[in-house]
Amino acid sequence: MNKNKEQLLNKRYKAEQRFRLYGQSAIFMALLFLTIFIFKIFSTGYSAFQKTWLIVPVNFDAELMMLDENPTKQDIEDADYYEIALQSMWNLDPNANEDQQNQLKRMVSYFFEREIKQELLKDPNLLGKTKEVYLTASDDLDQVFKGNYPRDLPEDQRRVSDYQLKIFDQLVANGNVESKFNISFFTNADSREAELAGIASSFMGSIFSILVCLMIAFPVAVLAAIYLEEFAPKNRFTDFIEVNINNLAAVPSIVFGLLGLGVLLAIFQLPRSTPLVGGITLSLMTLPTIIIAARASLKAVPPSIREAALAMGASRMQTTMHHTVPLSMPGTLSGTIIGLAQALGETAPLILIGMVAFVNTIPGSPMDPAASLPVQIYIWAESAERGFVEKVSACIMVLLGFLIIMNLFAQIIRHKFEKKWS
Repeated sequence: MNKNKEQLLNKRYKAEQRFRLYGQSAIFMALLFLTIFIFKIFSTGYSAFQKTWLIVPVNFDAELMMLDENPTKQDIEDADYYEIALQSMWNLDPNANEDQQNQLKRMVSYFFEREIKQELLKDPNLLGKTKEVYLTASDDLDQVFKGNYPRDLPEDQRRVSDYQLKIFDQLVANGNVESKFNISFFTNADSREAELAGIASSFMGSIFSILVCLMIAFPVAVLAAIYLEEFAPKNRFTDFIEVNINNLAAVPSIVFGLLGLGVLLAIFQLPRSTPLVGGITLSLMTLPTIIIAARASLKAVPPSIREAALAMGASRMQTTMHHTVPLSMPGTLSGTIIGLAQALGETAPLILIGMVAFVNTIPGSPMDPAASLPVQIYIWAESAERGFVEKVSACIMVLLGFLIIMNLFAQIIRHKFEKKWS
C-alpha cells in the first residue's frame, strides 16, 4: 500500500516537473523569437540613421548663375543653380564623355541644386569662390558605402555602373565621402527617392490621428462606463449593450475602416486621407477597449467608499464624480493609453480611408492629407529600391519605440496613482 502511494507521489512529482519544463520551454521559445525579431529589425534598420554625403568642390560662378557683383538675398534666392551644380559633378572627371557626365549627375540626389543654393544663402561671400559642399549621395551609392550593395554582380544587373563605382572609390580614397547622422530621416516628408525620404509627414499624421482619437474616444467611453456601471438599471437592455460592447472589442479593425469609408467619406463628405477621418475611425475602434477598462476600474473601487459618501449626505452624482471616478482614474488612464497604443499600430482602417496615398508635405493640422507610421511602413515595403529596405526597419524601430514609451507611461500611471485596497 505504501509502495503504491510512493509510486503515485513520484508520478505526481514527475508530472509537475514536466509541466514546469513545458512552461520554461514556452517562455524560452517566446524570448527566442522576440530576440530574433528585434535583432533582424535592428540589424537591418540601424544603418538608415546614417546618411552618406559626397564632398564636392563647387565654384560659385556669378556668371553661370547670371548674378551681379553685389546681388541681394532675393537675387541669390532666385538664381539658377543648375549649371554650376552640373559643372561641379562633371569636374570630378574632366575627361568624361556625355554618357559618363549623365552618370556623374546620377551619383547625387536631385536635391543637389538646393543643397548648393542653401550653402550660398548661408554665406553670400562665397560668390566667386570655390568651396567643398556636402551633397546627398544617391540611394544606391549610399548602400554601397554601407556595404549593403552587391558589387560583384555583372554590370547589367546593377543600378550602379562600373564607372560610377570607379569615381566613388576615388572619392572614398581621397576622404571625400562621409557618413553622418541622418537628421533628414526625421525632418523630411516622404519621397520617391530613398535617400531623401523621411517620416516627418507620417509621424505628424500619427500624432494628429491619435489626438483626434483621444479627444473623441476618452470622454465618450468614460461617460458610457460611468452610466453603465453607476446609474444604468440592470435589465435585459443594459445586458444587451454590455454584450455588444464586448463583441465590438473583438471586431476586426478593417470593419471599422469600411465604416469610415462608407459613412465618414461617402455620407458626411469629410476630407479624404486626413488624420481627422483617421482619428474618428480609430476612436470608434478604441471605444470598446476604453469602456471595458473604465468599467473594470470603477468596479475595483470598494463599495464602502460609495456607502460612506452617501451616508455623509452626498447625492449619487456627487458620490460618483467626487469619489468613485477619481479613484478609478489611474486604471482608466492606463487602459486608455493601451487602447491608443493599439490604435497607433493599426494599418487596415487607415488604408481604406485613403491614408495610404503618397504625401510629400508635412501636415500642419488634422485637415491636411497625411499618412501614418504603420501605413508608411506598408508603402515603403512595397517599393523596389534597396534603400527603402533599411528605412522600413528604421520606421518599425521608431514605431516600436513610440509604443514602448506609451505602454511604459501607462504602467507608471498605474503604479504611481493606483490605490491598494485591503
